[in-house]
Amino acid sequence: MTQRRLAVVTGAGSGIGAATARRLAEEGFEVICTGRRYERIKTVANEIGGRAVVCDVTSPTQVAGLAKEVGDRLTVLVNNAGGALRQEPLAVADLDAWESMYQTNVLGAARVTQALLPALIAEQGIVVFVTSTAADAAYEGGGGYNAAKSAERAMVGALRLELYDQPVRVTEIAPGMVRTEEFSLVRFDGDQARADAVYAGVPAPLVAEDVADAIGCGGT
Repeated sequence: MTQRRLAVVTGAGSGIGAATARRLAEEGFEVICTGRRYERIKTVANEIGGRAVVCDVTSPTQVAGLAKEVGDRLTVLVNNAGGALRQEPLAVADLDAWESMYQTNVLGAARVTQALLPALIAEQGIVVFVTSTAADAAYEGGGGYNAAKSAERAMVGALRLELYDQPVRVTEIAPGMVRTEEFSLVRFDGDQARADAVYAGVPAPLVAEDVADAIGCGGT
């Protein structure tokens, strides 16, 4: 009996993560949906016949628990957990928010990748990092997010070189403006008007399913 291919998606409770979990399930993967909010990831996991594992990527203990749940073999890891917090000029920026973005987008992705790399090597798998076009160019008020996503991209490049002799592919998906139910709302502390204003004048912004399609078709 052929063993079903296994995928892990971090930040799978909503937005790009949830859409990616659904897309990978459609492609025949058993998907482990991870995130901090159990009810959210459980809903997605139940919908696709996957597994829900609570995992805050900033917690070494919870990441170790995720690795134990995964076991010895993993085909796909999608490092999606992260996001943006606030949009302020450096002169008045909340540096705690900057630190939080670095913890999730960079160190969180590094921590999960490090823990699951042996299983990926064993399966000759692929690790996908969801970065952002924020790594391409700076914008006003985006210094913290620009810096975090630029650091994540640099980490991806280094990892690709470090694994040159290992049977693991390293892929980066860098979305531009994606309209999801939470990204901008979280960034602006629940201010719906500011969140909606981000997409003003954009007739057809990307949606989460567009990014999931890129991961499903090109990323894996």
